[in-house]
Amino acid sequence: MAAAFHISRCDLQCRLNNEKHHTDLNGVDRLIVRRGQPFILDLHLRSGTFQPGVNTFHLIAETGPCSSEKWGTRATFALSDIDKNKWSASVSRSSGKILSLSICSAPDAPIGQYSLTLDQGTRVSLGEFVLLFNPWCARDTVFMDDEEKRKEYILSQDGLIYIGTPKHIDDTPWNFGQFMPGILDTCLRILDESPKHLKNPSKDCSGRKNPVYVTRLLSAMINCNDDRGILKGNWSGNYDDGTSPSQWSSSVEILREWQASSCRPVCYGQCWVFAAVACTVSRALGIPCRVVTNFESAHDTNSNLVIELIYDENRDHISADSLWNFHVWVESWMARPDLKPEFNGWQVCDPTPQEKSDGVYCCGPVPVKAIKKGDLTVKYDAPFVFAEVNADVEQYIKFKNGRTARMGGSTTYVGQFISTKSVGKDAREDITHLYKYPEGSEKEREAFKKANHSNKLQRQGMGSEAGLEIKIKVSEDMRRGCDFDVFAVVINNTSVSKTCWLKFLGRASSYNGRLGKTCGRVENSDLQLSSGEEKQLLLRFCYENYGKHITQDSMIQLTALLIDKDTRKIYNARRTIVLGNPEVKIEILGKPKLYYELAVELSLQNPLSESLENCTFSVEGSLMDGKKIKQIVGSVGPSQTAKSKINITPTSPGTRKLLATFNSNKLSNIKGYKNIDVGK
Repeated sequence: MAAAFHISRCDLQCRLNNEKHHTDLNGVDRLIVRRGQPFILDLHLRSGTFQPGVNTFHLIAETGPCSSEKWGTRATFALSDIDKNKWSASVSRSSGKILSLSICSAPDAPIGQYSLTLDQGTRVSLGEFVLLFNPWCARDTVFMDDEEKRKEYILSQDGLIYIGTPKHIDDTPWNFGQFMPGILDTCLRILDESPKHLKNPSKDCSGRKNPVYVTRLLSAMINCNDDRGILKGNWSGNYDDGTSPSQWSSSVEILREWQASSCRPVCYGQCWVFAAVACTVSRALGIPCRVVTNFESAHDTNSNLVIELIYDENRDHISADSLWNFHVWVESWMARPDLKPEFNGWQVCDPTPQEKSDGVYCCGPVPVKAIKKGDLTVKYDAPFVFAEVNADVEQYIKFKNGRTARMGGSTTYVGQFISTKSVGKDAREDITHLYKYPEGSEKEREAFKKANHSNKLQRQGMGSEAGLEIKIKVSEDMRRGCDFDVFAVVINNTSVSKTCWLKFLGRASSYNGRLGKTCGRVENSDLQLSSGEEKQLLLRFCYENYGKHITQDSMIQLTALLIDKDTRKIYNARRTIVLGNPEVKIEILGKPKLYYELAVELSLQNPLSESLENCTFSVEGSLMDGKKIKQIVGSVGPSQTAKSKINITPTSPGTRKLLATFNSNKLSNIKGYKNIDVGK
């Protein structure tokens, strides 16, 4: 028998392997590979030689604190031909004192930090590596057969998130930064800090072979409601002891803060922040992921698929159900071997803590295709997600004397313009058709009936009804700092004259529908309309009145309440407007080159009739390794322009987004972005 060979060192060929496994953006100082795909390592022999068929040894790959064959967290395998369906190894080259091995992990191996050991009677450590999900491998359940989509949903480090209302859709830039220094280690730590891992690490590490398990775990760990999760939610409007949700532009800053603080929750997040961080972590671990926005999103608290909106006479919302102007979650791409093959593909996962699932604040993953079909028996949390995009709405008013009256409703209002960033370009893609059939169509109603909904509404438009009709008209250009007019329009479609009472008001609103102070109101208790006549009531909003009340979302909810004095019928119209912010202009001075200093000129014109104090500009982005540079501008007078020049040094090549934010005492979190092509 040949003597054992002795290894002086093992070269993990990090640069070569990482480039082939699409992980080189993480760096090339350590081995990061994707499952089901071979990688190469070189054994440098100190003494002895390798003789095929004579020398025998085994390789041992193991992950987790208590690895075992039983849980699938340890694999022992000898030399053979490469079998891409299981852990295997073969000799790729043997030359003198160098033995090159090709090693392939199983396509269903648990992801995580691994150690690799060679055993030929005595064991020698060959080093450590990180194993990730592999969208490039057809045998992996996250396989995505489209290179452009893989570039967008795995490799792209920045993107756009859509916010606003159906009539005013805006985008906000975001730095996902999944390949920034330290982020992958933080993402792996998230898994290790979960209650499931702390309770049973063997079972948890074994579960990491399944992207369904991992995405559900992340849904719980992105919020901190039940664990040592990343973000604490806050919708109060008071963020003095933390960071306002609208101030964030980067997952990198949030994840680094959580890691540096020994896993204390980062304050504060709202839905788009929760979703953006979930997208970062998913992409970092190898799960294709995208951020999705649902406009007029329903929050159903009693699982009856009907949103009962009850208001008092002051238009204060007094019911548990609610409608959000928009709500943001993520979709993750994977096969569902636990379900029928028809449910493979995009899965909804919502990390914003709203309702508990299996006793924990998490939601999903649930197939988008199941939501469209109304199949609510499918795991996980299908009824809640179905209601978010396709619930019916009923509206009531409760008077001081206790009487409750119906104000109308809709079967078509919930779930509009469901949006995500397009592949490879800065444009909005409408994916509403993936979630439901066209509103009002026979197939859409069939899906609703399949969802076991027992309450049937007669179809009626939101805010209109045969007889009298009321609607709200707004000005085209409504910008923060300006005065503007809105109108309540009443039409008498009956054959007789009508005497009506009309109340029209606007209140500061947050994106989740929470109302604040009244910004303006007008009332007409004796509105006379002859048959076929149309009249309008003007409501003027002056900045000096609304400026001190509107929230970070720059929204005002308009409500018109009309009562027919003869029949006592109630008619209702509602519309949320978004006030436009001034533009952050970004000018690049010079040609962007890797590791060369580059000047960026920023400017913003003050639209207000008063000075802005404590003005600052800041820039960040993946091209700067997730770093943030801030510069103080000071005071800027009315109609004057704030200007700043900031020097940055690009550290990543390719097309990258530079994110800029303006802050002051009166205008805050005004964001802009510019795509920069960084040459090598």
